[in-house]
Amino acid sequence: MGSLFRSEEMALCQLFLQSEAAYACVSELGELGLVQFRDLNPDVNAFQRKFVNEVRRCDEMERKLRYLEKEIKKDGIPMLDTGESPEAPQPREMIDLEATFEKLENELREVNQNAEALKRNFLELTELKHILRKTQVFFDEMADNQNEDEQAQLLGEEGVRANQPGQNLKLGFVAGVILREKLPAFERMLWRACRGNVFLRQAMIESPLEDPTNGDQVYKSVFIIFFQGDQLKTRVKKICEGFRATLYPCPEAPADRREMAMGVMTRIEDLNTVLGQTQDHRHRVLVAAAKNLKNWFVKVRKIKAIYHTLNLFNLDVTQKCLIAECWVPLLDIETIQLALRRGTERSGSSVPPILNRMQTFENPPTYNRTNKFTKAFQALIDAYGVASYREMNPAPYTIITFPFLFAVMFGDLGHGAIMALFGLWMIRKEKGLAAQKTDNEIWNIFFAGRYIIFLMGAFSMYTGLIYNDIFSKSLNIFGSHWHLSYNKSTVWNNNFLQLSPATSDYEGTPYPFGLDPIWQVATSNKIVFQNAYKMKISIIFGVLHMIFGVIMSWHNHTYFRNRLSLIYEFIPQLVFLLVLFFYMVLLMFIKWNRYGATNTFPMTEACAPSILITFIDMVLFKTSKPPGKNCEVYMFWGQPFFQTVFVLIALACIPVMLLGKPIKIMQARKLANVQPITGGSSDAEVGGMSNGGGGGHHDEEEMSEIFIHQGIHTIEYVLGSVSHTASYLRLWALSLAHAQLAEVLWTMVLSLGLNKEGWLGGIFLTVVFAFWAVLTVGILVLMEGLSAFLHTLRLHWVEFQSKFYMGQGYAFAPFSFESIIENGSAVAGETE
Repeated sequence: MGSLFRSEEMALCQLFLQSEAAYACVSELGELGLVQFRDLNPDVNAFQRKFVNEVRRCDEMERKLRYLEKEIKKDGIPMLDTGESPEAPQPREMIDLEATFEKLENELREVNQNAEALKRNFLELTELKHILRKTQVFFDEMADNQNEDEQAQLLGEEGVRANQPGQNLKLGFVAGVILREKLPAFERMLWRACRGNVFLRQAMIESPLEDPTNGDQVYKSVFIIFFQGDQLKTRVKKICEGFRATLYPCPEAPADRREMAMGVMTRIEDLNTVLGQTQDHRHRVLVAAAKNLKNWFVKVRKIKAIYHTLNLFNLDVTQKCLIAECWVPLLDIETIQLALRRGTERSGSSVPPILNRMQTFENPPTYNRTNKFTKAFQALIDAYGVASYREMNPAPYTIITFPFLFAVMFGDLGHGAIMALFGLWMIRKEKGLAAQKTDNEIWNIFFAGRYIIFLMGAFSMYTGLIYNDIFSKSLNIFGSHWHLSYNKSTVWNNNFLQLSPATSDYEGTPYPFGLDPIWQVATSNKIVFQNAYKMKISIIFGVLHMIFGVIMSWHNHTYFRNRLSLIYEFIPQLVFLLVLFFYMVLLMFIKWNRYGATNTFPMTEACAPSILITFIDMVLFKTSKPPGKNCEVYMFWGQPFFQTVFVLIALACIPVMLLGKPIKIMQARKLANVQPITGGSSDAEVGGMSNGGGGGHHDEEEMSEIFIHQGIHTIEYVLGSVSHTASYLRLWALSLAHAQLAEVLWTMVLSLGLNKEGWLGGIFLTVVFAFWAVLTVGILVLMEGLSAFLHTLRLHWVEFQSKFYMGQGYAFAPFSFESIIENGSAVAGETE
C-alpha cells in the first residue's frame, strides 16, 4: 500500500544486450511497459543512428497502410477489430510484411487507375450522348429556318442578302459541355471577344455527372456555337479551352448523328459492364485487407517503436553488444529480468542479458501505480503538477474529499441522482464504450472521469438528504417536529411567516436526519437559517481540510529526514492554524451547545455573541459590548485569557517560521568552515535532511536567497491562512446559489403547469415539464456541476495541496506498446 500514498521507488539501471537478442528483449519490455529508457546519443543526428534505415522502412509501411485505410473508409467497409494486440513480428518478418503491403498497394493503385480511366471514358461518352441528343433540336430549328431573325442579327444586312434563294450560306459550329456555373461568364466572354458575331445555344443536362478525378457530382450544360470563318473558329476554340469546356465532334448530317449515337450507346453498355467488374475486384481486395488492417498497424508500430528505442542505445567497441540506461520501479526488477530472459530465449541467444543497478544523484521520475478507478483522480493531481519523487501523493485522499466538497456545493438529491446514474451507466457499459473509440474530446473527458462523476453524484445525493432538498422540494420521511398553530391559508399565503424555536410550535427534539421539511414553508427566515448553517459548516470543513494538509507535510518531512523543516516549519504552521482558526471552529460548537432559543439552555439566543466579532476582537486585543444588559460577554470561563495566549502564540510562530530555518543553516555553514577536515557536516546533514526528491537542501544556495525564499514562504502561509479560510466560503455560496436556482425553476416554470387543470392542463404540463427537464439538466446539472467541479478543483490545488505538495517532479514515461497503440504513435521511449 506504500506506493498508493507515495510514488514508486525507482532505480537507474544499466542494461547490456547481445546484438542478436536486443530486438526480442526490447519487444518483451514493450509488452511489460515498466522501463523508461534514456537517450545515450543526444548529440547524434536522428539520420545518423544505427537503425535509421529500419525506422524508414516502417514509415514507408505505415504510409502504405494509411493509403489502404483511406481507400477502405472511402468504400465504407468495416474494419475488423478483435481488440487483441499481436506480438511484435521478428525482424525477418518485416520482408514478408513489406512484400504484402507493396503487392496490395500496387494492385489497388492499378485498379484505381484503370477505374479512373474507365470512368473518364464513360464520362466522355455520356457527355457525347447528351450532345447528340440536345443538338438535334438545334439543327432541326436551323433546317426549318425558324431562326431567320437571329441569323439576320448575326450576319447583318449583307448576310440576309447572301441568304437569298440561289445562294447557300455555310455556317461552322462547335459543340461541347461546360460546368453550369461557368456558363454565364462563358457567354459574356464569347460575345465580347467575337463582337457578337457568334450564335450560342445551350441546354442543361438534368442529371449530375461524376467527376472521375475526385468522385464529386457536378452539373454541366451542353452548348453549340455557330460562327462563320476560320478566324472566329480559332477564337471560339481558345475561349472554350480557357473555360475548361470539353469539345466533341458532332456530325452535321442527321444520319451520321444517329449512327454515332447508336455506337455511343453500345460503348456505354460495354463500359458499364467493365466498370462493374473493376469495382467488384477493388471491393474484394479492400474487404480482404480490412480484416487484417488493425493488426498490421499494431505490428508495424511495434516494430518502429522497437527500432526507435534501439536508436537510444550505445554500441560497444566490438559492435556485438548494446548498452542502455533505464529507470525502472524497484519492486519490478525481477519481473523485468524475467522478461529479458524470455526475450533472450526467443532470439536463440546463448548470452544472458545483464541488468546492473547504478548509483546516481539525478532526480528519478515519479511513478504512481493506478488502476481504472484511481487513474482519473491521479490525473486531477498531475494536472496541477507531477509530484516530486517520493513525495506524499494527494490522490488517495482526493478520492473522498473531492466528491464530498463538490457535494457540499451541489447538494440536491434529484440532481445528484441524475449525475450518479449517468456515471453508473458509463461504468456498467465501459467495455463497449471504450471499444468505440471516438475523437470527440468532450465525450472522452466525461468517459475518463466516469468514476469521479459517479462519486460526485452519490455524495450529492447524501448531502441532498442532509439539506432535505430534492429539486428544491423537501422529503417528509420522519414527520416534522413542528406543529404549527396557523391555519392552512395562513401558511400558504403569508409571505412573512417565520419559524421560531422559542414558541410551543417546536417539539424541542432535533429532526432524526438532516433538516426538518417544515423549513420549506418558512419563506421569510428559511434562507437566514440555511445561510447561517451552511456558512459555518463551510468554515469547519475548510479548517479541517487545511489542518489535514499541514499534517501531510509532517509525513514528508519525517520521510526525508528534514528535521529543520519539521521543527521550524511544520510545528509553527500547525500551531498557528490551531490557535487561531481551529479555535474559531471550537467557538462555533461552543455557541451551538451553550446558546438556545429557550431558557432551558444556559443562555438564550439573543445573548449569543457573534463569532466573527469575537475573532476580530481577539486579534485586536479588545472587547466589544455585550448584546444585552444581562448577557455575558464571553462564552466560557477564562476565555479572554486563553484568547490572549493564543494570539501571542500565533504571533510568536511567525518569527520562528521566518528566521528559524535560515539561522540554523547559517550556523551549520559556519560549523562546516571551522571543521573542514574532521568531517564537517553539510546543511543537509546538520538539519537531518537527505538529498531525496522532497527534502530541500541548500548547499549551493546563497544565504540571502534562503532568507528571501523563507520570508516569501512565511508571508504566503500567514496571509494564505486567512484568505484560504475565507476561500472555503465558496462551499456556502455555491450551495445557496444552486438551491435558489432550483427553486426559481420550480416556481417560475414547473409550477405553471401544475396549476392547470383538465385535459388541456395535462398537455400543457407535458410541454412545461419537458422545458423544465431540459433547463434542469442543462443549467443545474451540467453548468452548475461544472462550476462546482472547478471550485472544488481550486480548493484542492490551492488551499489543500499548497500546505505540503511541491509538484516539481516529472512523470515516469515507460516504453509501453499499450500507450503507443492508444496514442496512435510509434515514437516511444523518449525522455525529456
